[in-house]
Amino acid sequence: MITESYPLMSGGEEVRNERELLRRVEDGTLMNGADSVRFIVIHCSATRCDRDYTVEQLMRDHKARGFRTIGYHFYIRRDGTVTRHRGLLEVGAHCRPYNRCSIGICYEGGLNEQGRPADTRTAEQKMQLMELLLKLRKLFPQAKIVGHRELPGVKKECPCFDCGEYGGIDN
Repeated sequence: MITESYPLMSGGEEVRNERELLRRVEDGTLMNGADSVRFIVIHCSATRCDRDYTVEQLMRDHKARGFRTIGYHFYIRRDGTVTRHRGLLEVGAHCRPYNRCSIGICYEGGLNEQGRPADTRTAEQKMQLMELLLKLRKLFPQAKIVGHRELPGVKKECPCFDCGEYGGIDN
């Protein structure tokens, strides 16, 4: 029996033993462990770059879609503020059918002033995204960094830029 703790839940909660971890996995709220994270998926909020899209608005919109909370693990605002909304091994709600094997990161924006898809990331967003990806690659070295649009079956422009620039991130 594993006796170490797993500090991977949202809100700072720790899972104290393997039995507790397995119980939560069976409940469907957790992935099957760090090795099951195959993708780190980058998204955009698909909102105009000249308008705020707050965490509160994101929460409202995700709850309206039937989610219990924000579906992404992380959200990066235009000013570079990063907020966390799911535990690292908590199943997200951001990229069906890949939610059970991925971490979701969303940046605010993705549409230009006219509402067309565009890379609207600010310098602060780019810096925070890079730092976050470096940390996540250390935790999940086997995970591939992809844009939402790169996954099979996705018919969106999201995240409105080529994520290939992050393919070389290593531990």
